[in-house]
Amino acid sequence: MTLTKADLIESIYNQVGFSRSTSARMVETVLEIVKGKLQEGEEVLISGFGKFSPRNKEQRRGRNPATGESLTLKERRIITFKCSSVLKKRINKD
Repeated sequence: MTLTKADLIESIYNQVGFSRSTSARMVETVLEIVKGKLQEGEEVLISGFGKFSPRNKEQRRGRNPATGESLTLKERRIITFKCSSVLKKRINKD
C-alpha cells in the first residue's frame, strides 16, 4: 500500500480534528521545510522515524542495459534514508 499526501491529510483531519484545508497546509508546510533543508545540503532527522541525508554521487561510466551501449552518468545529488532504531524495532516487532 502506498501512503500519499492525501492519506496524510485525511489522517490528520480524522485523528486531530483540524479542517481538511488546515491539514493540507500543515502537510505541505512540513514537506516544504524538509525539501528546503535537503536542497540546502542539510540532513533532516525526525526522532523516532529516521534521518534523510543528501549525498553527492560522482560521475561514472555506465551501460544502457537494453542496448549495451556505454555511456557516462552525470554527477548528481541523491537522498539516502536511514531508519531509527525505534522504527526498526517497531517494524520487526522486537
